[in-house]
Amino acid sequence: MKHIKTLFVAFLAVLTLAWLMADTLWPEPLSYFSFRAGFVQYSGVIAMAVMSLAMILALRPKWLEPHLRGLDKMYRLHKWLGITALVMAALHWWWAKGTKWMVGWGWLDRPARGSAGMQETLGAVEAGLRSQRGLAESVGEWAFYAIVVLIVLALVKRFPYRLFAKTHRLIAPLYLLMVFHAVVLMKFDYWTQPVGWLMGLLLVGGCISACYSIAGRIGSVRRATGRIQSLTRYPSLQVLETTLVMDNLWPGHTAGQFAFVTSDPKEGAHPFTIASSWNPNDRRLVFITKALGDYTSRLPDELQEGKTIEVEGPYGCFDFRDNRPRQVWVSAGIGITPFVARMKQLSAEPGEKPIDLFHTTADMDQAALDKLTSDVAAAGIRLHLLISPRDGRLDADKIRSSVPQWQQASFWFCGPVAFGKQLRQDLVDEGYPAGQFHQELFQMR
Repeated sequence: MKHIKTLFVAFLAVLTLAWLMADTLWPEPLSYFSFRAGFVQYSGVIAMAVMSLAMILALRPKWLEPHLRGLDKMYRLHKWLGITALVMAALHWWWAKGTKWMVGWGWLDRPARGSAGMQETLGAVEAGLRSQRGLAESVGEWAFYAIVVLIVLALVKRFPYRLFAKTHRLIAPLYLLMVFHAVVLMKFDYWTQPVGWLMGLLLVGGCISACYSIAGRIGSVRRATGRIQSLTRYPSLQVLETTLVMDNLWPGHTAGQFAFVTSDPKEGAHPFTIASSWNPNDRRLVFITKALGDYTSRLPDELQEGKTIEVEGPYGCFDFRDNRPRQVWVSAGIGITPFVARMKQLSAEPGEKPIDLFHTTADMDQAALDKLTSDVAAAGIRLHLLISPRDGRLDADKIRSSVPQWQQASFWFCGPVAFGKQLRQDLVDEGYPAGQFHQELFQMR
């Protein structure tokens, strides 16, 4: 995740530098109200800039994926930007609104206003914008309250995904209201300086993205349909394997990628890792889903052979490409899916790298185990299966003892985020290069 952290910090640094070229937080003379004037502008610029970039990332631009290491990383950056927008907008609101309250309470004395005749010296555009200040302040304030609620709901994991997906789309029209607020209230002089140019580009990009979202066009060019060919249930694992036959709009995919699947328009699209390699002759796509929530628990009853569902993708850069002489794969539970896809590909196109697969699970189903064993044998890799109630938890020590050449391998991990983070840290503490540990951050919120 180092690359998205670097981009996040660099983005904020460039914005701050551009703003400091136009304004300052240490005016002369320094007072509460002179500092407030600068900080309200700065916090507003940062809040709108990060919100604009978050809107652009919500378009799922394909060209950005290789640079950010996949859509899963892009969504992690999208989340950080949303949190930053929330914090900066709250500070912006308090310094703007709270100051007025404190003046009303008698805690602060408002400084004398400038000459009323100054309005006559303003250009037509600036004068027109100033005439809308009252409306812009009211619109921005109420849009801010609504956006706070929507962002908080997005961060609450207990809030159902289907409701999150629907309510989160409301941010797009609210963002357009915030753009009006920003354009009217940002210092007019900024527009002729680098900070204004950057803001102009970001606001235009954000508005285009918002319009795509409102029209329901995000990802539309990457949508295809598939007909369910077969359904295989593994009751003891609460797992369902769904095989689709895709139409000609599906472009094919690389093992390890995922897609957004819509089986019920009311429910919306859910992301699932693809568990099959691509063969244009049979055009089959396999998804393996585990009952981890309301939606996935209902799938075995709602899906039927012959049903047509919508698939958007493929996305992701968890593609097993590296320059190391061997690989170590680590999966936990349903995290086995990208590795199944890669094994299918290797069975058809054998690779030269030795591969060790460590798979840990709390449950065991003989039919699923037989299928995994068959895939492993066909791909020519070495399986280390751990049933946690019987074999205990998988950790870095077990991997190092089983693979003496672990330092020459690249690691590919798919499973619980906390487990992957701990495993990566344990390896790094022993001198392993962090950049060779590849982890899919399969969280869309």
